[in-house]
Amino acid sequence: MRIVQNPTSSLIDDVAVTKRIIAAQDGPVILVGHSYGGVVITEAGNDPKVVGLVYIAAFAPDKGESVATLIKDPQPGAPVPPILPPQDGYLSRDRAKFAAAFAADVAKEKAEFMANSQVPWGVEALNGAITEPAWKTKPSWYLIATEDKMIPPAAQNAMSKRAGSTVVEVKGSHAVYVSKPAAVAALIKKAAKGVNLATN
Repeated sequence: MRIVQNPTSSLIDDVAVTKRIIAAQDGPVILVGHSYGGVVITEAGNDPKVVGLVYIAAFAPDKGESVATLIKDPQPGAPVPPILPPQDGYLSRDRAKFAAAFAADVAKEKAEFMANSQVPWGVEALNGAITEPAWKTKPSWYLIATEDKMIPPAAQNAMSKRAGSTVVEVKGSHAVYVSKPAAVAALIKKAAKGVNLATN
């Protein structure tokens, strides 16, 4: 397993960093993306080494879509993520509202640490559009976080259905990978088994 440290400066940069990690792997690769990471794996997943995609409460855009286009028209009644105005071309979440919006089911001290250690998000990354979605040619799995206050569960459901993903629903916040790690790991294992069955 390898973890990609996305600079979040632009989608192009993040895809390039991801592809360097893919290139360093000996065998087939499954990409896992959370939140904006879903955009990155949707584009980087076109690499021939990639055999599957796993979305964890993530954006799964279609061709020409970006996070900016996907959140442009929020659903009525959907919570508004506490994203502060950009500074020097980067966005961050309001630390005072972070826990409630991002990590409501995470222990208080851990949620505070997450708020204080968040990585600024480049506006260019927000606007990065997909050239060709990998989910059109690669199998995908999707974990819907049913208590998500960042990406509405209804939007997650619509994106996963459009991508033809194998879906599981987990009662959890946007930080479901922290609050329900066993459920996330189980879906990744399921994806790995599914890819093995498909390739054998």
